[in-house]
Amino acid sequence: MARFDVYRLGTSKVPLVVDVQANLLDDLASRVVIPLRPSGDAATEAISRLTPQIEVEGEAYVLMTADIAALPVIRLGEKVTNLGERSGDEISAALDFLFSGF
Repeated sequence: MARFDVYRLGTSKVPLVVDVQANLLDDLASRVVIPLRPSGDAATEAISRLTPQIEVEGEAYVLMTADIAALPVIRLGEKVTNLGERSGDEISAALDFLFSGF
């Protein structure tokens, strides 16, 4: 498992989650994740700095940073992609904004 990996959950409201936990903590039984919602479903909630748009498999999603949660590793589905190179800075900035307001 790696930071910024995207996993398929398979639920209609939260089809994908992004793992934002440090790689150093891979041995834990849970991972800290942020849901990705299709941008059409989350457009009214979008605050660009807190909820940036992320593209996964050619589809637009909104990173629902305020809905951050921990999930057991066994609940994570198939790994879809890693967003580190494309969106890692945006995801980190959203987390900074959530926790520090900057």
